[in-house]
Order: sequence, then C-alpha cells, then structure tokens
Amino acid sequence: MNSIQNKFINREISWLEFNQRVLQEADDSTVPLIERIRFLGIFSNNLDEFYKVRYATVKRVAVSNNNSKRIYKDRTANELLNEITIKAIDLQQKSFKILDQIIRLLENENIFFINENNLYEYQVKFAQEYFFEKVSPSLGVIVLNKFRKIPDFKENLSILMVNMELVDKTVQNGIIHIPKDLDRFVELPSKDSNRYIMMVDDLIRYHLNDIFKIFKPVSIQANMIKISRDAELDFDDDISKSFLDKIAQSVKERSSGDPVRFVYDSDIRIDSLKFLLNKMQIDDDTDSIIPGGKYHNRRDYMKFPSLGKSNLLYKPIKPLNIKGFKLGESTFNKLNERDYMLHTPFHKFSFIINFLMEASIDPKVKKISITIYRLSKLSKVASALINAAKNGKKVLVQIELQARFDESANIKYAKEMQFHGIKLIFGSPNLKVHSKICLIERVENKIIKKYGFISTGNFNESSAKIYTDLTLFTSNEKILNEISNVFIFFDANYKKYNFKNLIISPINTESRFKKLIKKEVQNAKLGKPAWIKIKLNNITSYSMIKALYEASRSGVRIQMIVRGICCLIPRQVGMSENIEVISIIDKFLEHTRFMIFCNNQDNEVFISSADWMTRNLDNRVEVTCPIYQPELKKELFDIFNIYWNDNIKSRYVNLEKINRYNRNDKPNSRSQEELYKYYLN
Repeated sequence: MNSIQNKFINREISWLEFNQRVLQEADDSTVPLIERIRFLGIFSNNLDEFYKVRYATVKRVAVSNNNSKRIYKDRTANELLNEITIKAIDLQQKSFKILDQIIRLLENENIFFINENNLYEYQVKFAQEYFFEKVSPSLGVIVLNKFRKIPDFKENLSILMVNMELVDKTVQNGIIHIPKDLDRFVELPSKDSNRYIMMVDDLIRYHLNDIFKIFKPVSIQANMIKISRDAELDFDDDISKSFLDKIAQSVKERSSGDPVRFVYDSDIRIDSLKFLLNKMQIDDDTDSIIPGGKYHNRRDYMKFPSLGKSNLLYKPIKPLNIKGFKLGESTFNKLNERDYMLHTPFHKFSFIINFLMEASIDPKVKKISITIYRLSKLSKVASALINAAKNGKKVLVQIELQARFDESANIKYAKEMQFHGIKLIFGSPNLKVHSKICLIERVENKIIKKYGFISTGNFNESSAKIYTDLTLFTSNEKILNEISNVFIFFDANYKKYNFKNLIISPINTESRFKKLIKKEVQNAKLGKPAWIKIKLNNITSYSMIKALYEASRSGVRIQMIVRGICCLIPRQVGMSENIEVISIIDKFLEHTRFMIFCNNQDNEVFISSADWMTRNLDNRVEVTCPIYQPELKKELFDIFNIYWNDNIKSRYVNLEKINRYNRNDKPNSRSQEELYKYYLN
C-alpha cells in the first residue's frame, strides 16, 4: 500500500483506483450489456482527463528543477509518473479484455461488429456511399516527410497513422484526422435479424486506397494513435484584454499544450512509430507512452447506439414530484409554507426550471442572481434567465469561465447573455466559483422578500438525468441574507464577511468543519453520543483527514461514503479504527455532498458544493448550507443510511484488497433503487 508513513494514500493512485471501480461496472455481468460498453467509454474518458490534468501536473514538476526532491513525500515526481504508467497500462489491458468479452456477448444478442476485412457484399455499396458523402469531406489528410513540421494534433481527435509502401520500395507516411463530430458507429444494412455495426475507423481503412490513390501504394495500413495534452490554461498579462477574451484565447491554445500521453496501436510498424515520436519530440522519460489495441478514443463508447435493444439497457425511471409539491403550483406560495428538497434524478429537475420561469414573468420579481458552472448544450436555465431580462428584471449571473472542458460552452452563453442585457461577473482568475446558488428578490407588501435555492450540483438539465444531486428550495431569511452577501463577495472578495449560517470557502469552510469535528471529540470524551456521517466525491486534504483521525482516536464513530479520490486510510489501529469508508458506483453518478454531525443527538446537517480537497477549501468559492427543517434533516439521515446499507454496488475503500465489494448475508439492497422506492412510497 503506497502511503506517507502509512497515513495517507497518494492522490493520483487513489484516483486510478476510483477509475478501477468504474471499470468494475463494465465487467459486472449483472449490468445490462450496452450499459457495460458505455461504462468502458466512461472509464476511457476519465483516464483521458486524468492525463490531461493530473498527470500533466506531475509531469510539470518532473521536468522542473525540483524533481530530485521528494515533493510527493514518499516519492519523486518521476517515480510517481512511472507508478502511474504501470497502473494505467494494467487497467488498459484489463479494459481490452473486458471489451473483447462484451463484443462476444453482443454477438449472442445478434449484434456484430464488422471491420474493413469482413464486409458483406451487399453492404459494400452502402459503405461506399456513406464514406464519400459523410466521411470523406470531413477528414483531414496530411502527407508527412522528414522535412515538414508535423502539425499540432488537437484534443478530441481520432488520428490514424498511415504507412504506405510504394512501387519503388520507398515508404511514405501520412496522417488522417477524424473529426469528433463524426459518428463513430455506423450501422450497416442487414438482410437477416442481426444488427451490424462498423467503426468509422474501419470504414476509413476500407477506403485507404481511394484516399491515397495518387501514390498508387503497393501496400497500405493505418494504425490509430492518441495524444493527450496538458489541459492547464495559461493566461497572458495583457491588461487591455477582457477576462472573457483571455479565457477564450487560452482555450484556443490548449490544443497545442505539451503532450503528456501517447497511446498507439501495438501493431504499428516500428519505423513509423519512431518517426512519429521523433517528429513530435516525445520524450520516453517524462511522457507516458502506452501500447494499446486497434481502437482508441474509446470514450466514444459512451454514445454507443441503443439499437432498439431496451433489454440491454437500464430500465429508465420516471422522475417524481417532491412530496407535497407538484409542478404547476406556485413555488413562491409553497416556500412561504416550508422548505423543500429536490433530489435528482429521483425528482424532476423541472422544479428548478419552473421556478426560474415563474420568476421571469412575475411582475413582483425585481432581481434574479445565480451562479453558473456547467450548463447543458441547450440550456433551459439560460433561456429562463434571458426571458427574465427581456421582461425587465435585473439579472446577475456569475458564470465560471474556467469550468474545465466547458470553457467554450460557457463563453458562448456568456456572450449571448450579455447581448440580452444580463450583468455578468466572472470572479477572479485565482478564485474559481464552484458554488451552486440562486437568489430571487420579490416585492411583497412594499418590502423585498427573498427566495432561492442552494445545490450540490450544476443547474444542468442534461446531467440532472444521470447525476445525483440535492437542491434546497427556501425562503429562510437567515440563509438568503447570507447568500446575498456571497454575491457581493464575488465583486469584493477583499472585504470581511461574517457568515453565521452558511459555511463559505475560502473564508471558513475548513475552520468550521474542524470545530464541528472537535465538538464530537469533546462529546466522546464526556461519554456522550458522538458520530459523524459524511458523503463526498473526494477527500484529499491532509489537514481534514488528520482532524478525522484525531476524532477516531477519541472514540468518534465516522462513516464515510466517498465516490472518488480518498487519501484517508480507514480501520488502522491507533489511527483510524473508528472510520469506515465505502464507495458506490452504479447507474447514476453519485454527486451529492452532505454531512451529518451527531451533536449529542441534536443533529447538525449540511449540504455542500464542496469536497474536502485543498482546492475546494482554499481556492474556490463554495457554499455549504445548513438544513434546519426537521423533516429534511430526517430525510438526509434516511438517505445516508440507505446508501450505507448498500450491499450490491458499494465497495470498501483503501483496504488491502482494493475495491472489494461490500457483500454480506443480508437481503439485497441496491441504494439507488432503494432511494427511488423511498421517494415513491
């Protein structure tokens, strides 16, 4: 087990172990077959982002003058890069075996992959027409030689390295760029009950002689390669540029970032591989060079077609109304009665859209303020805000232009909102805004009455179908007056603010949670009930982990559900024997963050946008909101226990046997299914 004196798991290694849990879903025979192949796509997409962000960060350290120092405590940056590469190759090899198994199982369901060598004669005409009409016009074809500078490969491109042997025995290399907006899966005609799928890569291979006919090749082959680049944004110091322009330029330049991973088809000719590595100046010492299979960019498997095979997919759930609250009722009237909690995808995300639309046309509403981190491609949230501006409301949007990999989409929406008169604030380049809050100001009886919502997730109707998130709807003045101060903080973060109810990063998140933990320690020492229940996506802050270790040593029982990175090691005698950690990976992406502190049986309950990572505690604006209403406190307590009793999809984290399932002799309990039943009943 890799740890710092057996106290912490390395962050990067823990992340790879999380992605191993995703791969377990692809390998799980109880998961529907098409869902399994999509989990392979998620695994691959995760790994791509890991290399572009985390691996790239370690690589920057490795090539700096600090590499001789053990800045990763128990290893140098180069040692960590090597360890990552070994683990990543192992996971990749497992994923290839799983994919081969899934393909064989798909054949049992009459779904067959066709490659360039086994097209049926009656499918050839369709393949040719499809290629020349839809594929060929989109391809980027570049002929390489030893003198010409190789072009920068953009992110999200599939790339085929072409090797041709010519009549005069010379070898000619070329590159084919496959654009990302081209469908990766082509369904071919069928004369029987079977369904036939061809990868667009193989369709191109079938037409290689047509593409390079001018060379009259004697033999020709094409092997896929994939490059992952450093995705860190760099900003120039030109003060004449707006922050919007700087982000846009930095995103544009990301495609020429330093390569951090090079994956290649292991059947590629050695001379072609060496030629390409030399041309790209890829260094064996600091770049991860990984042999792979015939197909890369397997993230595209996330979009594997359903093919009308509902039996090979998860049965969709019908999102529910919130108990005591139906769509169509006035949100303002309901919130004057009590607070309500939305839990997507079990509840309808439409409650958020309807609230914003109601506010956008209500003559009494004067102002809407909201934070935006990630929006869906066709965002009804953005439409509602623009509608409000058209109706004369003051609309203030804090839009995070640095939401990684969504920068371009957010820039597009920012410009559209500006056009319609919405006031935008962008925060600071050094302080990313990750909070999920909305404040609506309404005139009632000649005074301003505040309403709003605070969430653990993005206001994104697309991700709300697959991400679990909690949103509190409230008219509680104690909370909303402080939400108002958060929006002031965006413009003036140099001022001092006194938040008594909300917990705000970077102001007081770490200190407030440490006080809550310390209170449990004091209660345990006094023989009072003392426990903590925490659900997070990631925990990497050594400072917070040390506080939990101290609580464990004092007898506080701590139950943690951590989906992703977990640097804490549970169940270690004398350090963490009272801490248990599980992770749940299932149909929906677990994204809720909430915490329950015993507080001598007078529970203190919070929902949060923040994980317990240094970036969330110190370098982002995050909002953690207390839950005051007894019914909602009980609901969160019930939710946690439903998750904790999962014995189908939960795994133990950071024990000697990595990612062992939490199986027992109790009746089967699959938490996401049980939660739907909980709300249904």
